[in-house]
Amino acid sequence: MRRRPLLRARRIWVTAAAVLAVVAGSPVGAQAQQPTRAGVAADEQLPSGWQFTGDGAQRQLVWRSDRAVPMGDARVAFYAGDQLLGRPLAAKDGRTYRLSLEEALKANGLKGAKAFSDLQVLAGGRRLDAAGQAAASSARRAPVTLPAPEPANPVDPGKPGSYRTVSGEYTLDSVKLPGMAVPVEMKAVVVAPTGTTGRRPLALFLHGRHSTCYKPDGNDVSGEWPCPAGEKQIPSYRGYLRDQKLLASQGYVTVSISANGINAQDAPLEDAGAQARSSLIRQHLAHWADWMAHRPSAPAIVRSAPPADLSRVLLVGHSRGGEGVNRAAMDSLYRPPADQDGYHGAVRWNIRGTVLIGPTIFGQNPVADVPSMTILPGCDGDVSDLQGELAVDGTRGISSGTALHSAVYVIGANHNYFNSEWTPGQAQAPADDDFWPDPDQRDPLCDMGTRTRLTPDQQHKAGASYIAAAARLFVAGDDRVRPLLDGSGRRAPSADPARVLTHAVGANRSAGILPDGAVTVQGAGGRLCSAVDDRLAASCLAPDAGQSPHFASWMTQREVGRRAVAVKWSQPGTPVRVTPARPVSLKGAKALALRVVVPPNTTGTQLDVSVTDTAGKRATLGRVRVDGLPGSQRTASYWAREVRVPLSAAAPAGVDLRKVRSVELTPRSRAGQAWLIDTWGWRPGTPAVRAAALPRVDLGRLTVKEGDSGSRVYRMPVRIAGQGAGTVRVYVQPAGSETVTSRLVTVRPGRQSIDVPVTVKGDTLFDYDAWNYVFVKAVRGTVIGSYTGGVTVANDDARPTITVTPVADRVTEGKPLTWRATLSAPARPDMNAVLEVLPVTGGTELSTTDVDPTWLTNVSGQSPLPSRPLSSIEELNLWVNIPSGSLSAELSVPTVADTVAEPAESLRLRQVTSDDETGEPIPGPEFTGTVLDAS
Repeated sequence: MRRRPLLRARRIWVTAAAVLAVVAGSPVGAQAQQPTRAGVAADEQLPSGWQFTGDGAQRQLVWRSDRAVPMGDARVAFYAGDQLLGRPLAAKDGRTYRLSLEEALKANGLKGAKAFSDLQVLAGGRRLDAAGQAAASSARRAPVTLPAPEPANPVDPGKPGSYRTVSGEYTLDSVKLPGMAVPVEMKAVVVAPTGTTGRRPLALFLHGRHSTCYKPDGNDVSGEWPCPAGEKQIPSYRGYLRDQKLLASQGYVTVSISANGINAQDAPLEDAGAQARSSLIRQHLAHWADWMAHRPSAPAIVRSAPPADLSRVLLVGHSRGGEGVNRAAMDSLYRPPADQDGYHGAVRWNIRGTVLIGPTIFGQNPVADVPSMTILPGCDGDVSDLQGELAVDGTRGISSGTALHSAVYVIGANHNYFNSEWTPGQAQAPADDDFWPDPDQRDPLCDMGTRTRLTPDQQHKAGASYIAAAARLFVAGDDRVRPLLDGSGRRAPSADPARVLTHAVGANRSAGILPDGAVTVQGAGGRLCSAVDDRLAASCLAPDAGQSPHFASWMTQREVGRRAVAVKWSQPGTPVRVTPARPVSLKGAKALALRVVVPPNTTGTQLDVSVTDTAGKRATLGRVRVDGLPGSQRTASYWAREVRVPLSAAAPAGVDLRKVRSVELTPRSRAGQAWLIDTWGWRPGTPAVRAAALPRVDLGRLTVKEGDSGSRVYRMPVRIAGQGAGTVRVYVQPAGSETVTSRLVTVRPGRQSIDVPVTVKGDTLFDYDAWNYVFVKAVRGTVIGSYTGGVTVANDDARPTITVTPVADRVTEGKPLTWRATLSAPARPDMNAVLEVLPVTGGTELSTTDVDPTWLTNVSGQSPLPSRPLSSIEELNLWVNIPSGSLSAELSVPTVADTVAEPAESLRLRQVTSDDETGEPIPGPEFTGTVLDAS
């Protein structure tokens, strides 16, 4: 697949050292030499593919991939080591990503060498840049073994039903959604049963973020909207027809809706379009409610379908569509702020459950009281951190816990092939495998053609079977399919040959011991570890160990309260005891369920499981065996297996299951390690779910002008609606600071519980906009809608212009050529003038051996030899740094004297500025320096 090249003016390239000197804020004398690289080797320039462009407020950090990066669902982000620099915007060529340099530095408080050390490009935990790909290729690989097939479940929901089906499409007027300049299409494909009686449940599908347009006569795709002339819309919404037909044959009315207009416009939105997708879903549901009340007004295909029962709705979302259906379920129970929402009508439907396929969940804000099933593709090359696991883990302790939340890990499945319109050989438009092949090192698990990788048909068949399982459990209430989803170790034969593993929380589980809460860990080799932490000693996994979906990162480098119990042993027999703050009751439970992670590709980890009550009575319940998932360096395979031990041994030992004080894990295998995610009392069954009345929290962003004088205090807009009280954790990152603080807050509707004052001091100096960030996450008894907000202080002072004038532009060799850059007014940040070196049009040009060799290496990374014109060094640019508060600085080009008689030699320079809108270079005035022979 090829993306159209982006036409642009000549780019400005500069070494990392030059820009480091610019942004470091270090003192500079009156005569500012070209930034030097004393003690820095020439190979410490920006990594391959990186560059800086523009000047002043338009300076950008730019990364260009050596191949097209498909428009996907994971958000692309730039990092310096473990510090987030920001989320760049993609250019139309599909290879180039641009991030405002000054705002990234100011927002994160980075200075000096740390600002650009260890540059990385990540998307969903996956390294996209060349350095990351090389690291993955060189990693040691363990043998990959598939787990044995689980026993077959007596009821297989993947078998087609008895109904014949009818299909068709409808198109309605486009809708205007907040934050989007172009209206979004209202288009859908309907597949419904025929020959039924009565109202039938409705299943609505929403696709994820993908390219929107393509040229029929080639491989070009784009993310534009509406599609330009000569291009067609990519029909992503038709990619689930196989799933729709299976459900329709079983009696469901199904509709799959198009969201290309959102995909083309969601990049700058703080929530990546989650609220817009929710609005679109509810717009369609509102039309279906109207049509069921007035069927003659419905489109023809809707009139051909049996009446839909909107009290029984299943939402199915793929990728960002998964986050969209999660938000739609939330918004249907807890109304969002009107100014953020694109649907303001009544809720005339009941969402019984959601299916999330390889979803994003950037807010990590799942709806605790709506049952869900999350499909995690083991070879996901887009949302490769499998952050959708947080749609399960993030519900624990929030509400009553009666809703089942299931994670379904499909070994060998990629991200795209659940949608046939994203699958090569099946799609109308160009399509590709999101798990990109590495030509230098085949992946033993996920490359096409390996015995562990599913074919497109095998993957789609497995997806359809488990979507049908969710429908049958959540909507039809058939508990016989629950063992397929809840970690009971049963398989759907219709999904064969796919190996599918599951675990779950909620339903009839009770009395959980969560390391997130107040627990203590005793015993050699055991410790509480942090899921997201930049401190190696505290983190659950070392950065080079691999990825765990349970430890997927959020908005901060360090997250408080997300933990696991890490156990490491060199010989068997030493127990690790986990004790919660208060005893738990396992009364009525049939077994103790544990979710345990062991390293990928390991087998035979054995643990004895014991419980002790408040009286000190202890019982060993049994021994569990945990095998690791198949994994490679590129997969998120540190995933918990659910294991259970019966509680029958407790009574003979005199243990009071109503007062369990602690749980012990005793390793019985040789050296190993494991991570306990949680434990639960388990018994079969799926209880009825009733959504609790909870307060909903939505953060907003306030943008204010700094003013010319005085101080003002502003507060971030916060909306707390609903009922009751709950607990959230609030994270605050002030502008210009790398430090993030957090605190627990009790929220109640009608109270300004979350108060983050921001003091703004006015001045008349130009500066860059300052972004103050606030993030919020539910802890107990709350729902989080908009999870990020803050106060943006907009600079209201004009950017000063820079004028370059000669100081010494005609010198004898051995003396420096010098120019002065002068600001029209002082500025708070460092300002820069850029002079590009051009070929001389007449006479002899200054060569690489006519200038100081150390200076040349510092500014270009090049050796003087062989001697050649300076302009022959590709895109050589000279930078003048004017420090904060100064009005001028000088650029010097040091020349060297020799004994060779030479004619006068010239250096031709041109000042370059940047377009305020695009950041593209604009040629300015030219200057010529002349060096005379000294012999």
